Amino acid sequence: MAVDRTGPIRVFLLDDHEIVRRGLAQLISAQTDMEIVGEAGTMAEALTRAPLVNPHVAVLDVRLPDGSGVEACRELRDQIPGLQALMLTSFADDEALFDAVMAGASGYVLKEIRSGDLVGAIREVAAGRSLLDQATTARVLDRVRRGRPRDERIATLTDQERSVLELIGEGLTNREIGQRMHLSEKTVKNYVTSLLAKLGVHRRTQAAIYVTEARRSGTLR
Repeated sequence: MAVDRTGPIRVFLLDDHEIVRRGLAQLISAQTDMEIVGEAGTMAEALTRAPLVNPHVAVLDVRLPDGSGVEACRELRDQIPGLQALMLTSFADDEALFDAVMAGASGYVLKEIRSGDLVGAIREVAAGRSLLDQATTARVLDRVRRGRPRDERIATLTDQERSVLELIGEGLTNREIGQRMHLSEKTVKNYVTSLLAKLGVHRRTQAAIYVTEARRSGTLR
């Protein structure tokens, strides 16, 4: 879906290697339709700085010293409405790819990508388009199909928790869930924490897999 945006594409960079950030910043700043609005070398810095500059696109390194770009993707999309995320990594890792897709990333590219292809990728995700091809989507769906739902655990959820779980399965952020259910973001976070504990999982991605399988098996109606 196209995004209605005027002015240059506002880009935020997250990478723990300064030399990489400098190279990316130089490349992106040379484009007439893009500008760098902020940088960070850690997940903590990104979560503090990015919301202050309201970027359109966040280019996120997957592996960070204090967390992961996938978690940063999820948190930043919660905090910044309309943010598009492009994951940039040195490793072709199916696990990280799967997690990135479930976190709402629009693209996942290797650092060996050509400079022209990278700026093209930023333009694509800024316009609201996905870079994930059919093969990538198929691998993610295969992972979902191989998940094993624990059906009896659904019965332990309250009605509100079930509703939040279903919206997690649709890929909504906490902010978007709050808007849909007319709840504060803090209240949604509390529901998410509770339902994760009841399902016996530690990550939002695992809950999304669970609800997808539960729907397929008909145990979540």
